[in-house]
Amino acid sequence: MSTAETRLRTFGMGIFLSFGAYGVGQIVALIAILALMAFGINVQNSPGILLLVSSVMLQGVTFGGIALVYLNYRDLGLDFIHVHVPSLRDIGVAIGGFVLLFGALNVISSVIQSLGLHSAENSVVDIASGNPAVFLLLIPLSFLLIGPGEELLYRGLIQGVLRESFSPVPAVILSSVLFASIHFFSLQGSGKFVYLATVFFLALILGSVYEYTNNLAVPILIHGAYDATLFGLQYLMATGQIHP
Repeated sequence: MSTAETRLRTFGMGIFLSFGAYGVGQIVALIAILALMAFGINVQNSPGILLLVSSVMLQGVTFGGIALVYLNYRDLGLDFIHVHVPSLRDIGVAIGGFVLLFGALNVISSVIQSLGLHSAENSVVDIASGNPAVFLLLIPLSFLLIGPGEELLYRGLIQGVLRESFSPVPAVILSSVLFASIHFFSLQGSGKFVYLATVFFLALILGSVYEYTNNLAVPILIHGAYDATLFGLQYLMATGQIHP
C-alpha cells in the first residue's frame, strides 16, 4: 500500500471514529432519556436533566467507551493516549493556552463583525436560556465530562491515530477539521459555517498544545476552563448582570 493510500485510509478511520462516536452517543443518550421518561421523569421540560444526561452519555460514556474499544481492538495500551499529572511547566502552558484561546476568539469575533457576518448559536445555549441556572450546572460538567470527553476522542485518540501516518501539522489540522465538523449538528440559525470556522481555528490551538506537551491533561484543562468561562458569562448575561 502506497503512502497516499495509507494516509487516506487513516483519515477515513478518523472520520469513522468522529461521526461514529457522535452517532452512537446520540442513540445512547436517547435510550437514557426514554428510560427516564418511562420512570415518569419529564426530561423534555427539564433542561438541566436533559443536558446532564446528554453530557454523561455522549462525552462521558460514549466517547470514553469508543476510545477504549478502539484501543482494545488494535491491541494498543492506554499509553497510546499520552496523559499524566501535569508538571509546573504543563500548568504554565495550560494557563497560556487558555489566554491564547480567548485572545484568538476575540480576534476571530472582531473579524466576523468587520465582515458583517453572523455566527450560528449552539443548541446548548438555546436549551439553557430558558433556565439560566442550567449554565451553572454546565460549569462543573465542562471540567468533568465535556472537556475530558472531547479531548480524549479528538486529540488523544483521533489525532493520535492520524499521527501514525501524518506528521504533526497535518494531523492537527485534520483532527481539527473533524472536531469542528461534528459541531454542525448542534447548531441553530444561519451562520453555521462561520461558527464551524471559529471552532476549527480554536481546535488548532488545542491540538498544537497536545503535540507540544505530549500530555492530554493540558488541552483538557484548557478546554474545560474555556467552556466553563463561556457558560459563566452566558449565565451572567442571561440574568442581566452583564450585557453582551
